Amino acid sequence: MTGWELIHHIGPAIAMLVGAGVVLTADVILPRGRGSLVPLTLLSLGIAAVWALWHAIADTDSSAFQGAVVMDSFAIYFILLLTIVAAAVVVASLEWAKELDLAGEFYALLLVATGSMSLLVQGNDLILIFIALETTSIAQYVLVGITRRDRAAEAGIKYLLNGAIAAGLMIYGFAFLFGVTGSTSLDGIGEFVRAGNEAARLPLTLAFVLIAAGFGFKMALAPFHGWAPDVYEGGPTPVVSFLAVASKAGGFAIALRLFYTGLGGGDTIISQDWAMMFGVFAVASMLFGNIAALLQTDARRLLGYSSIAQAGNIGVGLAAVAMGSTLGASGVIFFLGTYVATNLGAFFAVIAISERIGSYQISDYAGLIKRSPMLSAILVLCLLSLTGIPPTAGFIAKVYIFNSAVQTGEQWLVAVVAIAVINTAISAFYYLRWARTIVLEDPVDETRFSATGPMQAMLAVAAIGVIFLGVVPSPLLNAAQRAAAALL
Repeated sequence: MTGWELIHHIGPAIAMLVGAGVVLTADVILPRGRGSLVPLTLLSLGIAAVWALWHAIADTDSSAFQGAVVMDSFAIYFILLLTIVAAAVVVASLEWAKELDLAGEFYALLLVATGSMSLLVQGNDLILIFIALETTSIAQYVLVGITRRDRAAEAGIKYLLNGAIAAGLMIYGFAFLFGVTGSTSLDGIGEFVRAGNEAARLPLTLAFVLIAAGFGFKMALAPFHGWAPDVYEGGPTPVVSFLAVASKAGGFAIALRLFYTGLGGGDTIISQDWAMMFGVFAVASMLFGNIAALLQTDARRLLGYSSIAQAGNIGVGLAAVAMGSTLGASGVIFFLGTYVATNLGAFFAVIAISERIGSYQISDYAGLIKRSPMLSAILVLCLLSLTGIPPTAGFIAKVYIFNSAVQTGEQWLVAVVAIAVINTAISAFYYLRWARTIVLEDPVDETRFSATGPMQAMLAVAAIGVIFLGVVPSPLLNAAQRAAAALL
């Protein structure tokens, strides 16, 4: 394979990582360099997206670097998803970033985190997976504390300490896996697992429990969720919106690739163990996230616990995957796609509203529909989608992912789905209570306001996405199915 072909395989990641260097350089040497930071950041993300589309048009399905990096429909789907999220966050944070002393560092770190996650979803080797995961994690730790305010610094330290423990557990699991299988390649590990050596079942299970702890941290799955509420409340809201969507997507993406390639699919000696483990994580996440969210009065903290509960919903799909469901993988991928529109819309609305009213307290959202009808309508729409009420994208996503679990025919997994449905009803209480505060209560202040032009554009795109994917889910569903087929 020529040097160009090697570069071509990791082109999207290179575009973003080189772009990070260019942004930092521009911030230092160009006069009035700040005016060029946003265009340069968006240009880097645009080049990465176009490069990924180039691979999609060419129908690339090959590996490079001795099989360590894979470029296939699965990787392309998530690279495009990640670049869309990063670009949306850049546009939505324009006003916030103007007041930030470290704006150049913010944009550069955002590119580093996104580029590293692009490599992560392409990873087919334990060494590359660990390097990519930790590179994006370090960038995210700094992003959380970038304002250097007390709450942000505290959130950054908590995130760093939790992340360090998760990384230690994960690398210990990788070491176990290498010791048992003699390979760091997911292909080699998969061959060993499919061989069905019963004597290796216990150490393999232990290895994957430790690895699941590391991935569970990125996905905010219970019991590895402890960082999420404090980081969501203390970190800058634009950064948190990126973490809530991109970090979760990257974690679930690499978990899917690890399962299909490294665990040999859904019919091996440890499939049942893997399914049970994620079934337990899913139930714990839904119960803890939803019950804790009932008690929250801060919008950011409520969304933090909501994110834990939503991770539990996605975990149901992972459990279905482990039991051999062909719908499970596409269900997880589709859910993550709809989650981008829904969660970014909710966070962007909270950013725009809280900047105007000077508060994140839900009680201060009273009567907001009379003060800012557009912002209020979009936030309520996203809350309905998070609940799973038709005709929103969240409804289709939940139906699809729950159906994938029911289709396995496993009684215990059907019971998990029943618990998930009950938790959906619990979540409706706090989502709709928030919506009721916005729509039905009397406002304390009658002053009208609206979001900035760029923010309104991003909110409109998110709202259109929530409705369109709820009414016409086929385009994203077909893309998710193609991405899942690349793993099979």
